Amino acid sequence: MRAPDVANDLVDFLNDSWTAHHATEASVKLLEAAGYSKISESVEWGDLKRNGKYYVTRNQSALVAFAVGGAYEPGNGFNVVAAHTDSPCPKLKPVSKIKKGGFMQVGVQTYGGGLWHTWFDRDLSVAGRVLVKRDGKLAHELVRIDRPIIRIPTLAIHLDREISTNGFKPNTETNFAPILATAIKGELEEKVANDGGAHHALLLAVLAEELGCAPGDIADFELNVCDTQPSVIGGAAREFIFSGRLDNLASSYCGVRALIEATSAAALAEQTGVQMVALFDNEEVGSSSFYGGGSPMMFESIKRAASALSKAAPNQGGEGLVERTVRNSFLVSADMAHALHPNYMDKHEDNHQPKMHKGMVVKHNANQRYATTAVTSYLFRECAKMENVPTQDFVVRNDMGCGSTIGPIIAAGVGIRTVDVGIPQLSMHSVREMCGTEDIDICFKHFTAFYKNFSKVDETVTVDG
Repeated sequence: MRAPDVANDLVDFLNDSWTAHHATEASVKLLEAAGYSKISESVEWGDLKRNGKYYVTRNQSALVAFAVGGAYEPGNGFNVVAAHTDSPCPKLKPVSKIKKGGFMQVGVQTYGGGLWHTWFDRDLSVAGRVLVKRDGKLAHELVRIDRPIIRIPTLAIHLDREISTNGFKPNTETNFAPILATAIKGELEEKVANDGGAHHALLLAVLAEELGCAPGDIADFELNVCDTQPSVIGGAAREFIFSGRLDNLASSYCGVRALIEATSAAALAEQTGVQMVALFDNEEVGSSSFYGGGSPMMFESIKRAASALSKAAPNQGGEGLVERTVRNSFLVSADMAHALHPNYMDKHEDNHQPKMHKGMVVKHNANQRYATTAVTSYLFRECAKMENVPTQDFVVRNDMGCGSTIGPIIAAGVGIRTVDVGIPQLSMHSVREMCGTEDIDICFKHFTAFYKNFSKVDETVTVDG
């Protein structure tokens, strides 16, 4: 009745990763501890070499990391696990100061398709990126206020007698502004900070205290509303993780951990390809940003790395180096999957009911909401079979809508073979989600098996994938 080590480690990662920026920072720490070196998109990549380990970040919320096999030759493929760092949440508006009914409130925008009713009556706080003026320069600094400072209270049932029959249907513009303080207590804000302008001075004072600066040094910020309840191992048999942001930090963490596991010095020396993980922001709102899955970030990394590595080869890589590299590459698009819900069994088709502890879910959709094909599904499964790791399948019911992932976006934009997969979970897009601890271990082992075995499995397939 002990959770796998990787599940316990994920809980620690989740508690450090309140935002996409924090998740990227936490991933960088893991990579650097494993010998990965930072490179910049703004300078030449001329020093890349076999057995080298590198990472690059963009916007402090997206990351590409890769390790070059010791037996790599120009034109060999990149084996990629891609996930996303963002999750649905409220974000502070550019002008967040609201005073109404004797209260100081914070104006928020809804980001992504959240189950917004789950955010009511929670102990909330803020975290994100702050622009701070220090010594005449503007610095990007991360902040996280660990204590609860805001709350979105529900209306008492005595004032909403119809809620039991009509359901809870809050208006996210008029009913969703968190309370920061009462106006009377808030009058003290003028004594602790300068006029807040677009934001309550009291909020700026709290941020400044955490950052160790003056409120007037804060030039701007991007802040998420976050639940302060820690991520935990739960369930009578300690078989679940209860947490926010499992979608999709669970996949992100497993991808990074598997990359590190598969690229030890001894393992990397024998590899013929390049092992890569790509973590993008803004998936929950369509991926259309310069640091999202719709950006050329991953493709540019592959192109630049392939070109830089070819310079050390006698034939300089030859004609169509980048195109050949992409055609020999493979992408695992990893996003969370819908586990069968015991209270809503009819939401799943009988032959496709993903269950916890039963393996990674391979996602299929005839309308290309997922990028999986028969060939890519086979390749992914065979990598797992070699390590005795289970898999299962998911197809959405014909009478229900289907979500999508970064898989089809990257597949179409880059021209890379792609499979869409996920860890089964419940309560997706809630402020508190849940998944199985064993599924985290399975995912970690499956991704590690992919990095370890894909090049060998790919050699057995003669069809044009």
